Formats: sequence, C-alpha cells, structure tokens
Amino acid sequence: MKTLGLFLFMTVGVFTGSKHYFNKESITSVEIERINSRIDDIKNMIDTDHKYNTKIAFLVDMRVPSGKNRFFVYDLQKNEVIDQGLVAHGSGSETGVKGILKFSNTPNSNCTALGKYTIEKCYKGMFGKAYKLNGLDETNNNALKRAIVLHYYSAVPYGEQDYYISNSHGCPMVNEQFFKRIEKIIDGSKSKIILDIYY
Repeated sequence: MKTLGLFLFMTVGVFTGSKHYFNKESITSVEIERINSRIDDIKNMIDTDHKYNTKIAFLVDMRVPSGKNRFFVYDLQKNEVIDQGLVAHGSGSETGVKGILKFSNTPNSNCTALGKYTIEKCYKGMFGKAYKLNGLDETNNNALKRAIVLHYYSAVPYGEQDYYISNSHGCPMVNEQFFKRIEKIIDGSKSKIILDIYY
C-alpha cells in the first residue's frame, strides 16, 4: 500500500481572504486506508484516458458521519490530502439507523449514488454556482438525468460538528467557504477532475 503523506496546510488570504488551517490530525488511520484503497483505481483511469486531471482528485468517504470532514482534496502527484471539508448526503440515504446509509441511482430517490464522477461545466442554479456531475459507473450513471450537482448551501456549517448536518436531494452539498476553495481548483483545471464517492 502506498504511503499517504499528510501535512499541515495553511493558506493566508489566497482562497477566502482569511486564514484557513487544515488539521492533519483530523484524518484517522482508517480513513487514510480507505483513501489509499481508492487512489490506485483513480490513477489507473487517468493513465488509460488522458482527458482527466492528473494532479488533483476529490474523494468523499460516506462512512464518515456528515458532521465530520469527509470531502478530501487529494494531490495525485505528491500523494497527499491537501484540503478537507464537510459534505451533505441525500435525505433519501437516511435509513433511520444511526451511521447506516443506503445509496441509489434511481431518479427521485433523493439518495446519494456511489461511484466515480467527472466534474462538468458550471451553471447558476437555485443555490448559486454549481457544477454538473457526470456519473461514470452503473451505480451513478443517472447523475445528469437526476440533476445531481456539486453546490454549496448556507445550512452546511464550515467546521466539524458533533451532530449530523442538513441533507441534500442527493447532491454533494458543501459549505460556501469550502466551495470557494475547490471552485478555484475546478475553474483552473484544463481537464476533468474525478470525484469519487465511496462507502
């Protein structure tokens, strides 16, 4: 297994005009192991098809509670997580059992769908700027039909919480401040970034 290097990432005024601290201690060894298990597959995709971004990938670990950071920005060249944030899951994914989620690719299910996506063109929707997501797997190939997009929402808190955060209609929904950081990465990319949502 490849070693995942983690470091303290601090940016002063680059993304938001204020200090942002990335706490390396907040990622558990189990989460690191799950990230590592996904990276080789992503790199194989990139090596096979050169239309994908070779520097950055986004990963979302659905085994992590929604009140904790589970959206990871990963540097594929340095093998490092360089940023992280909260992300909501779909209301239809709630099973009523704490910590247990279900997933679906079915239209109108309001569920999160697992699998790899490419981040497509942005548009202005009801929540502001958003990015269309194209599902690459059988488990998420209805993403465009379902209008599953990456967007921000004011009810998603910025910092980690001891409670579950608000749900989406199946979209990966993040805090606006975190969205502004990943927005710069997406808009600055000349090739498609892979987003991998896994459990």
